[in-house]
Amino acid sequence: MREIGILGLGRMGLGIGRRLKKKGWRVLGYDRSGEARKRGEESGIEVFEDLEFLCGEFSGERVFWIMVPHTAVDEVISSLKPHLFEGDIVVDGGNSYYRDSMRRAKELSRIGVHFLDVGVSGGVWGEEEGYCLMIGGEEEVFRKIEGLFKDLAYGGDGYAYLGRSGSGHFVKMVHNGIEYGMMQAIAEGFELMKECEFELDLKEVARVFRKGSVIRSWLMDLTEKALEDFGDLEGIAPYVEDSGEGRWTVQTAVELGVPLWVIAGSLFTRFRSRQERSFRDRLLAALRFEFGRHPVRREDEEV
Repeated sequence: MREIGILGLGRMGLGIGRRLKKKGWRVLGYDRSGEARKRGEESGIEVFEDLEFLCGEFSGERVFWIMVPHTAVDEVISSLKPHLFEGDIVVDGGNSYYRDSMRRAKELSRIGVHFLDVGVSGGVWGEEEGYCLMIGGEEEVFRKIEGLFKDLAYGGDGYAYLGRSGSGHFVKMVHNGIEYGMMQAIAEGFELMKECEFELDLKEVARVFRKGSVIRSWLMDLTEKALEDFGDLEGIAPYVEDSGEGRWTVQTAVELGVPLWVIAGSLFTRFRSRQERSFRDRLLAALRFEFGRHPVRREDEEV
């Protein structure tokens, strides 16, 4: 029987578990959150409140798939370690920093446990459509459980073994950096069209961009959907979070001396989106007043 333990039953972990269950896998699940465990049970996953009990339920080869935020991976591995046997396989499918994955692979190898770092793309749509999987670690171990990746992958072949430990998460990091830049370009272009003299139906623009244009893409599909779901976007706060990969991409570029103008700019734009009262902009206004007596608009003035 094909079995897997999924540690972390959030949106992505639950989706992966449900997809594997449909493919005939026996899925054992664990999460600290009672609500997450309840959703797992409702999806037909065998859910456990204790890792030790989960580890004891395997009937054969033991594969553990960790799907938690990168800040929690070490804690999960630490909790799992006392229950691991030599030959077990641990997969980190979250968005971990690739150097952390290299360290974790070394640490687990000392107790005879194998570690694969797997970058996962596809979001919540991956459960039905399949995921894009970027895999690093020992090739022999990858080949041993390749069927797992086939069952998860988009089209059955949307996965790639990329090399030694860390390479999977490195490629996923760059993937997300590229994603930052692509999203920024789409957002800038649509803002220009919104501010122009023509009264454009931006949802219709997004629709036609999807039909054979050079920039057609899944992100453009989602642009049309976002404009359909949220209309003119007036109800959405202009605050854009970053999840870490963009920062790591830019940091790595600095270390390697590789210029990444677009990705770095898109990351800094996300930082800027969180400044409700920018000191920089207020200083610029004050400087314009000092050298040219340009008017300064007070915060209580109407535009």
